[in-house]
Amino acid sequence: MSRPFRLRAAALSACALLLPALLAGCAEGDDPAQDLTRQKLDWKACPAPDEAQGGGASPSPLAGARGQWECATLKTPLDWDDPDGDTIGLALIRVRTSGPESERIGSLLFNFGGPGGSGVTTLPAFGREYATLRTRYDLVSFDPRGVGRSAPVTCEDDQQLDEHFQQDGTPDDRAERAELLDSTKEFNEACEDNSGRMLPRVRTTDAARDLDLMRQVLGDDKLHYFGVSYGTELGGVYAHLFPDKVGRAVFDAVVDPALNYEQASLGQARGFQRALDNYAEDCVSQVEECPVGDSVQDVENRIAKLLRDLDRRPIPGVFPRQLTETMATSGIAQALYSKDFWAFLTDGLEQAYDGDGTILMVLADSMNGRGENGEYSNLVPANVAINCADARPRYTPEDVERLLPQFRKASPLFGDFMAWGMITCTDWAVPGAADHPDVSAPDAAPILVIGNTGDPATPYEGARSMARALGEGVGVELTYDGEGHGAYNSDDRCVRNAVDGYLLDGKVPEAGEVCP
Repeated sequence: MSRPFRLRAAALSACALLLPALLAGCAEGDDPAQDLTRQKLDWKACPAPDEAQGGGASPSPLAGARGQWECATLKTPLDWDDPDGDTIGLALIRVRTSGPESERIGSLLFNFGGPGGSGVTTLPAFGREYATLRTRYDLVSFDPRGVGRSAPVTCEDDQQLDEHFQQDGTPDDRAERAELLDSTKEFNEACEDNSGRMLPRVRTTDAARDLDLMRQVLGDDKLHYFGVSYGTELGGVYAHLFPDKVGRAVFDAVVDPALNYEQASLGQARGFQRALDNYAEDCVSQVEECPVGDSVQDVENRIAKLLRDLDRRPIPGVFPRQLTETMATSGIAQALYSKDFWAFLTDGLEQAYDGDGTILMVLADSMNGRGENGEYSNLVPANVAINCADARPRYTPEDVERLLPQFRKASPLFGDFMAWGMITCTDWAVPGAADHPDVSAPDAAPILVIGNTGDPATPYEGARSMARALGEGVGVELTYDGEGHGAYNSDDRCVRNAVDGYLLDGKVPEAGEVCP
């Protein structure tokens, strides 16, 4: 995401901890018709994604038998403290197992992170990557509450969002600071005006309870789970709330649950700087001359100069918009999420040095959830809503200015951007729940926790912290010595074998293993 966030766990009432307790009569006057665990999902051919999900075509079938994608809507309580009250619909997608029914383990639920990403659109996009896992599982994903088709949070319209993302995110004087604060406040007020009912009800603890309802409705005794990025935090919170229901679970690109908002933002600044260093080193080590610099320092100096120049004078981007310093920074950050994007970053920098910001703006649009038609998904509104509902701290501009030296030391390029991102929740309508999530789950089954040494968004130190926080014998750490955000889809055979061996055959890797 364009703004850094880390998180949290909400306080729970005794009546809301476990769904079985709710249905057993924790609230008076329970109506059997409200027993949501007994609902039958009406699986049908999937429609084309709507605007909130990012648009596009209906998902193409996977190869082989039963490769058709199916979609359904799960009813879940709007407010888990009032389970017999209003409900909302959660959008689900699945593809059935390709293997014999006798070898089927159950459903494997995916959350790809964000928070704010639509699982209904993401799983089909990567479906072929999980062909091996599909031999024994139905692959299932969903739009979490507040996301995509699941009671989506909406804030500003497309034109307003264009202006919002053009806003200078690294103010240099009082006037620019006031403009940034006003822009942030206007965005937050629009969220309250358009989605006030949902804002208190999109916490990660709410989503974790939704996960357990999915497990039951899908007919599984245990939750088999694959969480990526924020999805690892959601999985950790689920393990804390429902330790005896954890089945085979994998956390990839791991959020550090021990960090508060400030520490996590600082960690992301270091992570993106590390990834930029690795990109620059890779570029200058090529046989041919690196087109964006003669040395690592030269590459980064030229990028820094480009951003300073854009701060003074933007250049043409995707017509009619201009590439600003903030948009260029977002575009560079987006390219660091995967080594596969490094060539686009090189092309984008070359182009920008010649006065054309098209490629960097396309990369920034991808990070911000903007489609080619100018329509935005609800990726960023949902991201902000979930993070602000989860994270307790609220920062003032004075706090940011006090912390700027630390952030600039962590990253000369991204430090200011990450530091000023901490004001995102300052004027939020809903108080944050906690400083960081509680993921302790000492009685849970083993969870494979994978850290990537070159991960910009979830620095690899978070994997060890998550494994430790889950509890001894629960978190099993695996290190991938590679680049990009996440490890399983890197095509590294060592990582694939470890994950597939655990999810398919229950073989727990030895803790501390390193790939490759």
